[in-house]
Amino acid sequence: MTATRPIHLVRPEPASRQPEAALHPTAERWSVEAVEALFELPFNDLLFRAQQVHREHFDANAVQRSTLLSIKTGGCPEDCAYCPQSVHHDTGVEADKLMDVAEVRAAAQAAAAAGASRFCMGAAWREPKDRDIDKVVELVREVKALGLEACCTLGMLTRPQAQALKDAGVDYYNHNLDTAPEAYGRIIGTRVYEDRLATLAHVREAGMQVCSGGIVGMGENRRERAGLIAQLANLDPHPESVPINELVQVEGTPLAGSDKLDPFEFVRMIAVARITMPGAYVRLSAGRQAMGDAVQALCFLAGANSIFYGDKLLTTGNPEVARDEALFERLGLSAV
Repeated sequence: MTATRPIHLVRPEPASRQPEAALHPTAERWSVEAVEALFELPFNDLLFRAQQVHREHFDANAVQRSTLLSIKTGGCPEDCAYCPQSVHHDTGVEADKLMDVAEVRAAAQAAAAAGASRFCMGAAWREPKDRDIDKVVELVREVKALGLEACCTLGMLTRPQAQALKDAGVDYYNHNLDTAPEAYGRIIGTRVYEDRLATLAHVREAGMQVCSGGIVGMGENRRERAGLIAQLANLDPHPESVPINELVQVEGTPLAGSDKLDPFEFVRMIAVARITMPGAYVRLSAGRQAMGDAVQALCFLAGANSIFYGDKLLTTGNPEVARDEALFERLGLSAV
């Protein structure tokens, strides 16, 4: 087993450098100031730069498609202010048990038939027990047998649990940082930022690829959005998959009624993620259902090259498959 490099919080730095100098960090390390300077670029300049970076690392017209299945919904003890699955919020989401093997197999088969290349399984746990991991291992093997990439998001992991998932064939493990360190306490009170970083370290140590991103539109300012990107970009290496979610407001959660994020600011988030994490799949995730086709097209231009594909995410809606197919055809995009 290889040693894990330490992961450190990137603290915001004073704005002492000139913006142009801040756009060129040394040693490939992105300060919050440098990331914020990217956000401040004129919109066209930012998208032009992001598209250049994107074309250096990926086919500009290819988009990876993933399907997400909630294999255990509701009853989560965390108090995340955005989440309808938390026991702390009255959202009408009922807790249920882990899905059985046959149900998951059928869902994975349907995803493969619809053109997905990656199948993601999410469970509403703070941290799975070892017996839960044993059951998930069975599900992973079913998914892998269909020729799909397997991804899991199960909460915090211990080192042995991460290794068990890797041994079962998990390709990606998702554990989002959600927001910047300084904004984290406003959103979640049942764990600290270092807990999330520790799980990402265990995932990397086990040899799985890291899927980690965040949520925007939760009342954060641009500096805090830059702080989230800096945290992700300075992981060593940066995540292979970076889901960018726009808050889906659910009645009963503390963030219901929040001000809507400017769509152009969301596109900027995609572009900055692409520039700072050039080798990552940058994924349009939650919130895509409410985006018009034009906004989605701008996101693809800004460097997004992955989507969640299907009719539903964990508990909220997602654009229908037929709508996605039509948009891909209109834009000349192909699936990978």
